[in-house]
Order: sequence, then structure tokens, then C-alpha cells
Amino acid sequence: QVSLVESGGGLVQPGGSLRLSCVASGSIAGINAMGWYRQAPGKQRELVATFTSGGTTKYVDSVKGRFTISRDYGKNTVYLQMGSLKPEDTAVYVCNAQGIRTASGVYGGPYWGKGTLVTVSS
Repeated sequence: QVSLVESGGGLVQPGGSLRLSCVASGSIAGINAMGWYRQAPGKQRELVATFTSGGTTKYVDSVKGRFTISRDYGKNTVYLQMGSLKPEDTAVYVCNAQGIRTASGVYGGPYWGKGTLVTVSS
């Protein structure tokens, strides 16, 4: 059993900062990649940022220079530090994990969290 739980969403003013966290729990020996997606009402879901086990990070163009993704491997946790927030960043942010390795050596995924709402408004 593997689960992902996000936290850190809320209401912030434009230009403000917010840090999201996602913790993966279960019989986990390792995770290949973790990342963040977001979906605004009436919009398609988009990949915001990813962090692989090799340390490679990728960002959607609209958040480059403003968002930073990081991982704590010992805690099976991925973070998304968001700065200089804009109203267009408003969305439900969903955590994703791929290639989760269990103690038996089996890889599974993708796994999804339930999401955390980020609202950027004055």
C-alpha cells in the first residue's frame, strides 16, 4: 500500500511565497521520480516540476526562476517552494510519484495524491 499526502496549500497574495510538501508512505524502498502537477478550473492538467532519483529537475516554462523542487530521500518527501506567486498560479496542486520500488523489488506507479489548493489573490 502506497499513499501520497500533500500539504501546504492556502491563500496567498500576489508576490507572496508558499511551500508545498508531499510525503509518500508505505512499503517503499525507493522512488525513481516525484513531481507536481496542477490543474485550474476549466484548464488541462499540466506538469509543473519533476525531480528524478538522479537529481535531474525540470520545470514548466511559466514557473522557471520562481519555483524550486527538492527532495528529502530519507523521508520520501518532495517539496515545491513557490515564490513571486501570480494569480495564474492558482490551481489544485497534485503530487505524483513514479517507479516506486518496494522491498520485494517490484516497481509500481504512477501514484497520485488528492491535491492541495493554492489560491493567489489580493
